[in-house]
Amino acid sequence: MSGVSHAPNADDGRATASTERGPRHWAIIANTMLGHLVAVPAALLVLAEVAILSAGIVGRYVFRSPIVWSDELAGILFLWLAMLGSVIAFQRGEHMRMTAIVGVLSAGARAFFDVVAAAASLAFLVLVVWPAYEFAADEAFVTTPALEIINTWRAAALPIGIGLMLVAATLRLCRIASLRSLLASLAIVAGLILAFVLLAPVLKPLGNLNLLIFFVFVVGAMVFAAVPIAFAFGLATVGYLALTTSTPDVVMIGRMDEGMSHLILLAVPLFVFLGLLIEMTGMARAMVGFLASLLGHVRGGLHYVLVGAMYLVSGISGSKAADMAAVAPVLFPEMRQRGAKPAISLRCWPRRGRKPKRSRRHWS
Repeated sequence: MSGVSHAPNADDGRATASTERGPRHWAIIANTMLGHLVAVPAALLVLAEVAILSAGIVGRYVFRSPIVWSDELAGILFLWLAMLGSVIAFQRGEHMRMTAIVGVLSAGARAFFDVVAAAASLAFLVLVVWPAYEFAADEAFVTTPALEIINTWRAAALPIGIGLMLVAATLRLCRIASLRSLLASLAIVAGLILAFVLLAPVLKPLGNLNLLIFFVFVVGAMVFAAVPIAFAFGLATVGYLALTTSTPDVVMIGRMDEGMSHLILLAVPLFVFLGLLIEMTGMARAMVGFLASLLGHVRGGLHYVLVGAMYLVSGISGSKAADMAAVAPVLFPEMRQRGAKPAISLRCWPRRGRKPKRSRRHWS
């Protein structure tokens, strides 16, 4: 499983830019401009999140005078940060996907599956951009309790983020695909979508069996084809709701909004800041060195170091997302310098810092 693009030379336009002035060259330039356009506001949002959350903590626990609007404003900014971060991850090809099967194919086949994955992601974004706009428009009738502003200011992050990902997907296809592979991949994705639309009268009477069809077979096929996992589940969800139920697509956008609005996720920016502080002060190198001196002689010792670091940090946060935000920027560069393979670290990562659950019998 990998979050790294398997078209590494797609953005390497420096060598060919001087000789080629075709669409691919201009797509590389536009992609670079889009990266700066999104990355700068995202970085400013991280700083704003850290400042607002820190001010709220100080006001609540030091001065005993809570800032009532701090959590609400932080939640609004976090939704914008999450969507802009998704755009950056999509642009860099860092959305998680499984490449175990595609990785054993020839270079030409891998390149074609990369184009198919980008086309499938583009299809999902096209299908959800209008429901996202409708969701944001409906939020105009809702007023936030603390700031007393219309909730569209918050919900607008969804259509804008999806729209920017739509632009990034288009530019990615222009960068990595030849005209022949582009047309072939678009034809494959459009043909599969059309086939499911035509099969809708057959699928609807199947009832709960559609859950097996869409979320096991369809998702499994897309994941094995190296489509990013988030977009594979997104396409399956859109297809299930649109073809087998009467539920409007805007409900899925609402669930996306709800999933990115949990209060515990507000700890992530602070732990990103914590990770940077640990790295800047040299604590990261000292922590890795200490744990490596204890466990480095064991086979796979660097990954035991990762386990130990997660235990050190997990006692502070209580949030696995925050733990990973703090530890990953710190440990991964050090582990790479010591020879650890990034792919192995990524495969082991979800298990790190997960404390065993004990039943009451174990305590009695």
